[in-house]
Amino acid sequence: MNINAFLNKSCCLFGALFVLTNGLIAGLERPNIVFILADDMGQTQLGCYGGPYETPNLDKFCKQGMKFENAYSSAAVCSPTRAAIMTGKYPARLHITDFIKGNSFPDKPLKQPNWQKFLPLSESTIGEAFKSLGYRTALFGKWHLSIEKAPPDSAPYNPDKQGFDEYMVTYKPVRRKTDPEKDPHNVDAITDRSIRFLNENKDHPFLLIVSHNSIHDPVMESTKRIDRYRNSKGLKEWNIIPEIAAMVNRLDEGTGRLLDAIHRLGLEQNTLVVFTGDNGGKHSYADQVPFRAGKGWLYEGGIRAPLLVRLPGVIDEGSKSELVVSSIDFLPTFLEGVGETAPSAIDGRSFWGELTGEEGISSKPLFWHYPHYHGGSGMRPASAMLKGKYKLIEWHEALLTGSGNAYELYDLNEDVGETHNLVDTLPDVFRDMRKGLSEWKRRVGAQMPTVR
Repeated sequence: MNINAFLNKSCCLFGALFVLTNGLIAGLERPNIVFILADDMGQTQLGCYGGPYETPNLDKFCKQGMKFENAYSSAAVCSPTRAAIMTGKYPARLHITDFIKGNSFPDKPLKQPNWQKFLPLSESTIGEAFKSLGYRTALFGKWHLSIEKAPPDSAPYNPDKQGFDEYMVTYKPVRRKTDPEKDPHNVDAITDRSIRFLNENKDHPFLLIVSHNSIHDPVMESTKRIDRYRNSKGLKEWNIIPEIAAMVNRLDEGTGRLLDAIHRLGLEQNTLVVFTGDNGGKHSYADQVPFRAGKGWLYEGGIRAPLLVRLPGVIDEGSKSELVVSSIDFLPTFLEGVGETAPSAIDGRSFWGELTGEEGISSKPLFWHYPHYHGGSGMRPASAMLKGKYKLIEWHEALLTGSGNAYELYDLNEDVGETHNLVDTLPDVFRDMRKGLSEWKRRVGAQMPTVR
């Protein structure tokens, strides 16, 4: 797809190239982009965020760029967040609000809406955007946006139909079929394929998405690696099972190999590297301290994500950001980073200025919408809004049936663990945010569940 075709598909116009300050200047080669996405990895499951995990490569990487303290995934489960990364749109707008293909839960009080169970080819993706700009594009690892996971049914909606020149789709292991001693979550295979792509495209601008299956369950790792963590006092204090620590460590090693390859090939100075996660970690495998709950929930433990970004000479080493950012923001940020303007139809906002040290950038409200039940966590249908330091959660069962408390309001500056509901204490804040959440749901066409 050429640039004109992409513009027509998105129904928007890109802006002209412009001078980039604070590091990038007109005439400088456009940066490559390497986007590393971990699966089910919460923010504190990295050592550099204070967790008791062994992640030396990512901790080193953290010191080389910017660490975001308030980064969020666009959903508490995988497929919606991945759709948001691809398109820059809220999952609620796309109607991709659960993991594909989800579950029906016929015994629950609410019936979920008829939601979208694959990423439509009509949606413009980050792959198509960068391919239209002359980039070589690749995605290796988890996709989870096709109507089925495996071929042949997955083929019509796989990454090659959404702008990626090269792709390799991997899947989570099957316990009874997968040997835990041999790269059970494909970390090494994904890393090897990514390094091969770097070698083959080192002289051409590229977008590489490294999409890991790890640390998603089933929890499987080699005996030798697990044994390193069986008697760790620090892990036991956080209720972390040794298998998860071992999986995190292998993911860290794979990321280290990838970063070494970028350095060895002389690409480091002109490659924007990003590491993040698709949702919070699973609480039953590891506490997401200091956050409440974990994957599946709209509490902080389910939606806070690690975010580390490096581009030497542009992003200050060892810098930290308090800016609130989300998965929807990657597409416009990457486009601004290569001198382009994002389509106006998307929901995300570029945080490129934050990376380059531009002053005056403020956080914006964020929204979540999950009109489903989640069996793995016990999550119930809900929506949420973050505005400044306040977080509002709206529970659909109570809202639609008129039974119980439909809202929870928290001050995250004072109560990041979300333990003190302030709905009755701060009625003005509550009314303002309830109105804002309602207006957002209407604006994006959010689908609501219905009472059975």
